[in-house]
Amino acid sequence: MNPTLYGIKNCDTMKKAFAWFEGAGVAHEFHDYKKAGIDAATLARWCDRLGWEALVNRRGTTWRKLAPEQQAIVDTAGAIALMQAQPSLIRRPVVEFPDGELLVGLDTAALERLCRG
Repeated sequence: MNPTLYGIKNCDTMKKAFAWFEGAGVAHEFHDYKKAGIDAATLARWCDRLGWEALVNRRGTTWRKLAPEQQAIVDTAGAIALMQAQPSLIRRPVVEFPDGELLVGLDTAALERLCRG
């Protein structure tokens, strides 16, 4: 099985991630939030492993456009609901490896370690 990249196809960071995987010759799957959405169970699994704070991108345009009451996330359930409603809020890429390892954000050193062992 191959790692799965989760993100949005036209995101600049995702383009860099795709280029890294292509350049490294590492086969991968791609899950596009814009086309396929993201289910609550997957987000809950990620939140259990990493915490919702690691997944929510508070630097992006989508976050800045949210109303203050939407930005006032108080728990995992609220974060999951917000990420499902606004998948652009999820940091990119999220790379899920077949062994369950998760990597959030573009970290080429970690990709090298995880993909090449």
